[in-house]
Amino acid sequence: MVQINVWDGYNRPSAAQKQEICNFLFENLDQYGDPPQHIMSAIEYAIKEKASFGGFLLTATEDEQLLGAVVINATGMSGYIPENILVYIATHKQARGKGIGKQLMEKAIIHATGDIALHVEANNPAKKLYEKLGFKNPYLEMRLKKHSA
Repeated sequence: MVQINVWDGYNRPSAAQKQEICNFLFENLDQYGDPPQHIMSAIEYAIKEKASFGGFLLTATEDEQLLGAVVINATGMSGYIPENILVYIATHKQARGKGIGKQLMEKAIIHATGDIALHVEANNPAKKLYEKLGFKNPYLEMRLKKHSA
């Protein structure tokens, strides 16, 4: 049976667990991921190890194996900007299609205080799940990158 764990500024993962979550996301986000240092930064923001508005992490485990993870960062805003942004979500490559992503998203929606925004590429298969859960696409996002990484 899949167990969903909640991590935040009050219930933080250990350093080893935090590294495991970061490595898991890096390995399972595929082409939709970021470098490990960016993932770790979002994790540390969510659990308030950095000066931040916080947020939370969710992990899905079965028999102590990590099968899925979500990182939600609080924006500190409301109304015109959603209160939360879903930064990362991934399920283990061998566990996809078993409803773990849906369980994580449903728990994230319940646990979040306020609205949630997320960015998803048009060709990402998870887009259908987000739409089924009620996410809408009312805007076109445009970004100006002033510095190349």
